[in-house]
Amino acid sequence: MRIALVGYGKMGKIIDRIATARGHEIVARLNDTPDSENLNSPDVVIEFSNPDVAFRNIKTCLENKIPVICGTTGWLAGKNEIEKIASENQTAFLYGSNFSLGVNLFFALNEKLADLMKDFSEYQVQLEEIHHTHKKDAPSGTAISLAEGIINNDSRYDAWKLEETEDNQLGIFAIREDEVPGTHSVFYRSEVDEIEIKHTAFSRDGFAVGAVIAAEWILGKKGNFSMKDLLFKTL
Repeated sequence: MRIALVGYGKMGKIIDRIATARGHEIVARLNDTPDSENLNSPDVVIEFSNPDVAFRNIKTCLENKIPVICGTTGWLAGKNEIEKIASENQTAFLYGSNFSLGVNLFFALNEKLADLMKDFSEYQVQLEEIHHTHKKDAPSGTAISLAEGIINNDSRYDAWKLEETEDNQLGIFAIREDEVPGTHSVFYRSEVDEIEIKHTAFSRDGFAVGAVIAAEWILGKKGNFSMKDLLFKTL
C-alpha cells in the first residue's frame, strides 16, 4: 500500500516506522500543504498535523479522491463539512480522536458503564486527562470522546467543560506533564466510595499501529467512518 503522511512530526515519524515494518511504502512525508503533485499518488493519506491546518489538508486530499485517516484533534467544527466532501467525491474518511486499539475498547467500556450508572444519582462523574506539555489542545480529543460517550448515555449531562463537573456540565481536568503519552480516567464519586476506569498509554506506538490498521482497513471503501466501525462492525 502506498501511504502519504501529511504532518511529519513525532507521530508521523512513528507511523512511518510502523507502516514500513508492515510492508507499506511511504510515498510522501509532508509538513507543507498537500497537493496533487507532492502527494505522489498514494492509496491513502494518514493526516496527523495540527488544528490550524487539518481542515485544509483533509479537504485537499479528499478533493483529489484520496481516502484520509485523520488523527488531528481540535478542528472538529469543520467535521460535518469534511464528511460531506468525502461523500461528494466518492471516497472515504475516517476520523479518530485516538487510534489506540486499547483506547477504543476503553471507549466502549466507558459507554457501558455510563449506561449502568445513569440511574444512580448519588454518583457524580468527573474526567481527567494527562498529556505531555507539547500537546496544543485541551482537553484532549480522547477526553472529549469519553465525555460524549457519557453524555449520550446519561441524561444528567448535556455538555462538557474544563475543570470540575457542575450541574449538567461534565467536567474534564486537563493536566500537562513532561513526556506523558496519554492517561485518561473516568471517576464516579459518591460520599462513601469511588469507581474509576483508566487507560494509560506507555508510548505513542499504540496510536500509530491503530492508524496504520485503519489505513489498511479503509482501502476500497466509500463513506465516513470511525474506529468503532473498524472494531465492532463487519462491512
